[in-house]
Amino acid sequence: MLQIALSGAGQVGREHARRLAPAVGAAMGARLHSVVDPSPAGAALAAEQGVPHHRSLDELLAAPLPDAVILATPNDLHVPQALALLRRGVPVLIEKPVAHDLAAGQTLVEKARQSGVPVLVGHHRRHSALLQAAKASVVAGELGRLVAVNTTVLFHKPRAYFEAAWRTQSGGGPILINLVHELDTLRWLAGEVVAVQARAGHAQRHLPVEDSAAVLLEFASGALGTLIVSDSAACVRSWEQTSGENPAYARDDSQDCLLLAGTRGSLAVPTLTRWQVEQGAEASWNQAMRRDRLSVAPLDPLTAQLQHFVEVVKGRAEPLVRADDALASLRLCLAVHEASRSGQVVRLAHVQAGVP
Repeated sequence: MLQIALSGAGQVGREHARRLAPAVGAAMGARLHSVVDPSPAGAALAAEQGVPHHRSLDELLAAPLPDAVILATPNDLHVPQALALLRRGVPVLIEKPVAHDLAAGQTLVEKARQSGVPVLVGHHRRHSALLQAAKASVVAGELGRLVAVNTTVLFHKPRAYFEAAWRTQSGGGPILINLVHELDTLRWLAGEVVAVQARAGHAQRHLPVEDSAAVLLEFASGALGTLIVSDSAACVRSWEQTSGENPAYARDDSQDCLLLAGTRGSLAVPTLTRWQVEQGAEASWNQAMRRDRLSVAPLDPLTAQLQHFVEVVKGRAEPLVRADDALASLRLCLAVHEASRSGQVVRLAHVQAGVP
């Protein structure tokens, strides 16, 4: 039974702990080793789960080591804590984003490569059965060559959300808080992005931080993408509200928030409604397309991610999201933020244009 310690007893940490409880964790061959968190909430979670409590990572590392650690700590602790674990040879699953800035993230990428110790990053949507079905459809060429991608990230955050002062200041808006999820998904489905344009607005709450933004993406394949995000829109077209994968959010399962359009068909997600040009026929707006819906079995992405982590630690799988991959998603998110701030086209120099 793999012993996995949890650093961080916040909302995400508690979700991990719940999935490592004996009734659930045993099925994946893992159990909660201990909880690391200096707050009373950390001690309470450890007591609730019946495991040791450590006030710091140093305390954990001074005791018999776990087989692996999940880092669900504040962003600025991700890299220093991960580096401490790598020095002791302990595999780690880091919650997204991988780092608080690019320099720290690059340091982690290099140290992970040198150590050979598994480092995974918790972009859990890649474990979604819905998105894996969409990915398989794209890879199989069922849509032809991707032409356009459209994503809507529209929701309304409640007033209480902004009682935390940092959420009303620069860096606390939906671009840096929410879009790393969506942009990682788009990179995974449609490939790397070579250039970004964006416009942000503050018209609804009149705060220093944006409440809405529109983004234009140019993919290395030549496809173009549009993304609209707002946390002040009374709308259900966001991943959480359409996919039903997180029960904390109200759901409308009749709606989609992502459209992948290619030369031979298109796919709406998460309903997985697919349109395809008939075999041998010419694609034309004068001809009706065949319409169907992909079918997938329900799956909890966080549980699937933990199962994958266990398999990687045991040497039976390769990481789905490595540190360098997650760093590319962070880099893209920061490029969107810079484009919205400057009004200029931001080109991602590490990506070569024209690469499919």
